[in-house]
This record gives sequence, C-alpha cells and structure tokens, in this order.
Amino acid sequence: MVRPISDLEAHPDIAELRARYDRAAETPTAFLADGALMLAGVWLAISPWVVGFAATQRNLAVNNLICGIAVSLLAIGFASAYGRTHGLAWVPVVLGIWAIISPWVVAGGGVTGGMLASNIVVGAITAALGLITMRLPGLGKSRPHRQLRETPAQR
Repeated sequence: MVRPISDLEAHPDIAELRARYDRAAETPTAFLADGALMLAGVWLAISPWVVGFAATQRNLAVNNLICGIAVSLLAIGFASAYGRTHGLAWVPVVLGIWAIISPWVVAGGGVTGGMLASNIVVGAITAALGLITMRLPGLGKSRPHRQLRETPAQR
C-alpha cells in the first residue's frame, strides 16, 4: 500500500525535477531563447505603432499589445524561474500561431502588407522560440547509444 505524502515539496522526485529544470534554464540556449522571446513579445506589443496600423486597426492593435505583453511576461518567468513555469512553455507556441492568423480573424478585410509581414514574422519567431523553450529540459540530456552486434571479424 502506498502512503500519501503530506508535503509534496519535500518529495525527492519533485526536488530532482526542479533541479533539472533549473539546470536547463542556465544553459546558453535557454538564455538566448528567453531573451529573444522577450524581444519578440516587446515587438509584438509595440508593432501596431511602429508599423503604423494602430489608428486604422484598433482591434488588432489591442490584440497585439495584449499578446505581446503576455509573451514578454512569460519570457521573464522562464528566465527567472523555469523550474516553476515550465508547464506554461506551450503558451508562446499558441500565441505565436495566434499572431500569425489574427490579422485575418481580428482585422477582417482591411489587412495591409506591413501588418501581415509583422504579425507573420513575429508569430513564427514566437512559436519557434516557444518550441525551443518546451524542449529545454531535454536538450542537455545524453541519449543512450544502441549497442551494435559484433560482426564475426570483430570477435
């Protein structure tokens, strides 16, 4: 019979998983991914005013502002406490895909080239960086190699 553990925080498996996630967050790949994700979020938030569609497409401007702030806050969370926020690593992928399709869904027919280019590029970058962030804990782990059978010449 298995006894319930009253304090899961003290469980050795939980402590080891958190340590593994913390080690993954201290790799150069993690630093690069978190920093680039933060910049992508900032660009997504300010792009309506930089590209110049904030006045004509207010709904898309608000959408980009909210999504950009969310991506930036997630990047800050990943950079500062990946052991606690790793469960949210899928969110930038979803937000990146949403940034790609949102000009057609939110703006409707008044889509311009700059608006499309900005959202598609930053959405693809955000989704790719989200996928990298999701994969971080497994990047440093070595995989066991399969043992090949010996040939008669090697015996």
